[in-house]
Amino acid sequence: MRILLVEDDSEISRRLVSRLTSAGFVVEHAPDAETALDWPDPSRFTTLVVDLGLPGISGIELIARWRERGLTNPILILSARGSWQDKVEGLNAGGDDFVVKPVRAEELIARLHALARRAMGHTGARIVAGGLVLDPAAKSVRKDDELLDLTQMEYRLLRMFMLRAGHIIAQPEILDHLYPMDSERDLNTIEVHIGRLRRKIGKSAITTIRGLGYRFER
Repeated sequence: MRILLVEDDSEISRRLVSRLTSAGFVVEHAPDAETALDWPDPSRFTTLVVDLGLPGISGIELIARWRERGLTNPILILSARGSWQDKVEGLNAGGDDFVVKPVRAEELIARLHALARRAMGHTGARIVAGGLVLDPAAKSVRKDDELLDLTQMEYRLLRMFMLRAGHIIAQPEILDHLYPMDSERDLNTIEVHIGRLRRKIGKSAITTIRGLGYRFER
């Protein structure tokens, strides 16, 4: 999973990046909201982790601006302030979870996994995009009411695309999703899986954005 950490405290950032990386996450770090707002394609991150007490533009304002731009990725809020008012303000701004600092790495990792499961459709709700209907409970996909014959890898890849329809997904993020613990990963395998998927759902459904990644058309 790919994480963007927005945290101004260099020591806290160093510790979190180290622990999350050791747990298998791919972590990028922005030291303030201004940098985070200019970050290229934040939609490629599985989850965004934001400290509320940022210098300059606050964490609350950063989250609100991201949501105004249409960013739908899960956002986990970090804060040294833990009153119910702070939690309500953060969640109302567009946060999906709230953790009070100092936080144990184990709890943060568990919450990140929980947010990712929720975002990837493990709640059982059907996903409709690009003329397809994906049923997470049955692990099935239908096109024009016809059941598609997909491999497990094709299903996982297609689910990822449908949940992020209209957004560019970079190749490294796809690798992280399909092969989270495999050190022998090869970018060429992505093109193979996507080629097979295109033959089943339509060539125009997935667009190659040269130098950036792939986009599933809405």
